[in-house]
Amino acid sequence: MNEFDLSTSVQKQKDPSQGGFANKSGRVLEAAVISLFTQHGFQELPFRTWSKSPQSYGEDILIRDVPYTSIYGHNGKTEFLAHSTRLSLTVRIECKWQQSSGSVDEKFPYLYLNCIFAMPEDFIIIVLDGGGAKPSAVSWLKNAAATRHLIPDDMPQKKILVFALAEFMIWANLALR
Repeated sequence: MNEFDLSTSVQKQKDPSQGGFANKSGRVLEAAVISLFTQHGFQELPFRTWSKSPQSYGEDILIRDVPYTSIYGHNGKTEFLAHSTRLSLTVRIECKWQQSSGSVDEKFPYLYLNCIFAMPEDFIIIVLDGGGAKPSAVSWLKNAAATRHLIPDDMPQKKILVFALAEFMIWANLALR
């Protein structure tokens, strides 16, 4: 028998769980966001580091794992908060990757309500990709954001945008110059 039997080697490998695969795929989406911002001169760092000494960092920062209190009163985290003094820009960025059918799209109403009522920033971008979300769920979320569905009249400054990754890249390349 051959010292290295590929079929045996492959059989011995553990099949990754769907959750593990989704997490890895989501990290790829997050890496794309980080790359876009760092290519435009933003410094990227975790919230726990930034929060110890916010004044120590430059005028263009991309902060990871930014906490907020959800509409249920629980601790939540957003993937990113971008802040640029130079561009007069503060935007919270939520990343959602769904490559196959699953439950991410069922959470869109919860995400949307958190964007309105729990996330303190006036400008929030949701980046959706992977091609696995139900088209009707994506349409609902995009329509809700575009029509300001459920956003109270006393929050005229609240702006929520929903993009696929390619659309987000176009936005970033224009907004971050």
